[in-house]
Amino acid sequence: MRIQSFRTIAFSAFIASATMLAPAYAKDPMVGGAAMYANKNIIQNAVNSKDHTTLVAAVKAAGLVDTLQGAGPFTVFAPTNEAFAALPKGTVDTLLKPENKGKLTKILTAHVVPGKISGAEMMKKAKAMGGKYEMKTVSGDTLTAEVKSGKLYIVDDSGGSARVTIADVNQSNGVIHVVNKVLLPK
Repeated sequence: MRIQSFRTIAFSAFIASATMLAPAYAKDPMVGGAAMYANKNIIQNAVNSKDHTTLVAAVKAAGLVDTLQGAGPFTVFAPTNEAFAALPKGTVDTLLKPENKGKLTKILTAHVVPGKISGAEMMKKAKAMGGKYEMKTVSGDTLTAEVKSGKLYIVDDSGGSARVTIADVNQSNGVIHVVNKVLLPK
């Protein structure tokens, strides 16, 4: 009888602690001053982030809105406005011109990997594979996840490296990882 009571008390304590933790897990992460809702798709959330207005404009100019609203799942490495601003002067304006749609599409799809891959999963796979985990993008390029000093970095085919600043922003059709650099294909 004493063992049964202990089990009942332990189980009740477990349920109570899980209930107290539930709101922390249920809260939608904030990106660019806006909550990112897991029941909305990548585009529905991205348009609300004040840190991703350049990315949203580029996605629209490239004609990728319908794709990124699709079923997916997709893993998107989303550069911030600051990341785009760090490109050589005039680059973004040039890419947004209709005659450069193909090049813009190539760059943007080099930020998208089919499937839903969490930050923890990338870190685990990188550690298991000698420090690097390669992912094939929608554009056919390769991104490599690397762990440096406990932080997750994504390296593009050109050797550029972007740090994941916000990982695991779950969406109804995948996951977004905010990065601090624009990833460039070869």
